[in-house]
Amino acid sequence: MKNSTHHPRKFLPHPRFTAFLLVLWLLMVESLATSQILLGLGLAWLIPFSTQQFWVEQSSMHHPLLMLRYAGRFAADIFRSNLLVAWQIIRPVERLQPGFVSYPLSLRDDFAITILASTITLTPGTVSAHISRDKKTLLLHVLNLKDEAALIAEIAERYEKPLKEIFQC
Repeated sequence: MKNSTHHPRKFLPHPRFTAFLLVLWLLMVESLATSQILLGLGLAWLIPFSTQQFWVEQSSMHHPLLMLRYAGRFAADIFRSNLLVAWQIIRPVERLQPGFVSYPLSLRDDFAITILASTITLTPGTVSAHISRDKKTLLLHVLNLKDEAALIAEIAERYEKPLKEIFQC
């Protein structure tokens, strides 16, 4: 019989993702009850554990403190975008100009690209619609597209550049 040594990664394959899922669960249920914490822990462990075969690579965050700054900027942008989209919708003076934009990706790390696409989608007024097979272009839908070049420059500066630093890619 083989001497089996168990590596902690086998039982907790994605610890940061597990922590993220737990925090997300607790925010969604708006409760710190013991039962919710236990349920959140169970889900936060089960989801990464049962999906580990689908994870292609392990991304490594080289600057976790920069991720906190990124999250703060993201939260502020969500708040600002909510106000802007609400104003654009209730104000009939200006007609919305929806459109699609092909955003050229300079990120190469799959997880960093996923965070960028999620950031764009979660920010009101924009949605990541498709990523090209070669992972060089992200198709975005924008609620009110006034200046495509300015939007691309803003995403590159506000989101993609910090993600390159965080994941060193």
